[in-house]
Amino acid sequence: MYPTNYHRPTTVEEAVALFAEASDPKYLAGGHTLIPVMKQRLNAPSDVIDITRIPALVGIEASADTLTIKAATAYYDILSSADVNRTIPAIAQLVSVLGDPAVRYRGTIGGSIATNDPNADFPAAVLALNATVHTNQRAIPADQFFTGLFSTALQDNEIITAIAFPIPAKAGYAKMRNPASRFALTGVFVAKHKSGEIRVAATGASQNGVMRVEVIEQALARDWSAAALENIAVSEEGLMADIHGSSDYRANLIKVMAQRAVVAAG
Repeated sequence: MYPTNYHRPTTVEEAVALFAEASDPKYLAGGHTLIPVMKQRLNAPSDVIDITRIPALVGIEASADTLTIKAATAYYDILSSADVNRTIPAIAQLVSVLGDPAVRYRGTIGGSIATNDPNADFPAAVLALNATVHTNQRAIPADQFFTGLFSTALQDNEIITAIAFPIPAKAGYAKMRNPASRFALTGVFVAKHKSGEIRVAATGASQNGVMRVEVIEQALARDWSAAALENIAVSEEGLMADIHGSSDYRANLIKVMAQRAVVAAG
């Protein structure tokens, strides 16, 4: 790693000020993307601003209609939260198959979606649940937040403060894990909203990152059951093909994982 200046602010305002003063800064949340690329000398920020110790960015709140998870809340705290397990248990299920214990104790939801790694789990939940991403500047709907591979609508000096999830009628998540990294080879989050809208999002499959799967949404809107997906075909166009699986393999995985997610949702 190259030399860098490390900062640990205690407020969002202090973090933003430090970012503005530095020549090439990076925010640090869980660090599971930033630290490895720094170790490989693929990124050399002048300043690393650790936002995980800012009290205003940690915590979970639930109302009758919304589950709000603050950005620096660790995965383990999400997994063990009574509010999460009561309102959207599919989120707890997602965290239970995310990484390993070391990752779950350190990783944060805000860091996951800010990085928008194509194999990360949480972007699928944010998109399928039609969440709103709150920052220190604005509120961004899920459909506008993810803009491409490792790309989001965030501006350089913008910090995610919280993610607000509408509580659905039903939701489920299932993924095929890479046995080495435990990233999602393909993962699918399904949600049946109280309005009747069906939203389905897949991660680990598309060349452009997390994606909606309209053919599955349409089938589940007609019949919310795993059987309803038996005869549908997911297009392999735009899907990834690498040493872990071909594009047609991932297309089939989307369907299979969607079926498992629907069963998990009930």
